[in-house]
Amino acid sequence: MMDMTSNVRPADLARIETEEQAKAFIEEQIEITRAQVGDGKVLLALSGGVDSSVCAALLIKAIGKQLTCVHVNHGLLRKGEPEQVIEVFRNQMDANLIYVDAVDRFLDKLAGVDDPETKRKIIGKEFIDVFAEEAKKLEGIKFLGQGTIYPDILESDGVKAHHNVGGLPPELDFELVEPVKFLYKDEVRVVGKALGLPDGMVYRQPFPGPGLGVRCVGAITRDRLEALREADAIVREEIGKMDPAPWQYFCVVPDIKSTGIKDGKRYMGWPVVIRAINTKDAVTAKAVELSWDTLTTIRDRIIATVPGVNRVLWDISDKPVSTIEWE
Repeated sequence: MMDMTSNVRPADLARIETEEQAKAFIEEQIEITRAQVGDGKVLLALSGGVDSSVCAALLIKAIGKQLTCVHVNHGLLRKGEPEQVIEVFRNQMDANLIYVDAVDRFLDKLAGVDDPETKRKIIGKEFIDVFAEEAKKLEGIKFLGQGTIYPDILESDGVKAHHNVGGLPPELDFELVEPVKFLYKDEVRVVGKALGLPDGMVYRQPFPGPGLGVRCVGAITRDRLEALREADAIVREEIGKMDPAPWQYFCVVPDIKSTGIKDGKRYMGWPVVIRAINTKDAVTAKAVELSWDTLTTIRDRIIATVPGVNRVLWDISDKPVSTIEWE
């Protein structure tokens, strides 16, 4: 049985590439988790991302109702994500799921804030505060589940950024349960498939901890945020049809306006900027060539259906010098 107290990937842990290997890993983690937790209760912050979702599904399989998941909707998630978390974990897996609608709380704190790092700090602190408040309402919690994966350990000594709840107050300093801590992202996806999670969750693209908060460039307004959410859904749907699809693709809506014409009248509207890149390590990245048909389809759908948008642009910048995200 592998040693989960170490932060070094076991030498005898073979790459998980097949369903058979994933199932063997799952069975071992069920045994390890049950031995660690016993009859104790575990709390998990479930963002709906790949890592936290696979962690949650594995813990549900291991300890069932001893796990309580908290999903905080801060208003900065992609279209349909909160609904999918509720459908998969509460309705299909019968998990103990606490859904927290904190949209107004987050957006009120972010109103008028245009500095990217300040936005990140506000989102991170507010997330911890909301999660801690929910934790204090529960009794008998002894363990904290986290979807830490091996690159997190290599890059940050085991502390996940943004959605990590390691910054909880001392009175909520629970023992960690990290069943996927020795896996790389591609291995996590194989395990997620073996656990029966839907493809839309297992193959979800990388998403920054602050969510759409760093893609709604500048000071976030609710109308521009909703325009971004709708446009992003269109961009991901259309570019996702490519074979092979790029490693990551999304859009941003900067805090600028330009003149447009609609129904014979001039008006001011926002641009949507499409971003599609390929990368092996996220240290460098290359812009992906998109066909004219794809670009014009995205343009026409966004202009026709997303209020407040009158231009669609394409970001062809590589990293370096441009970062993958705009903020």
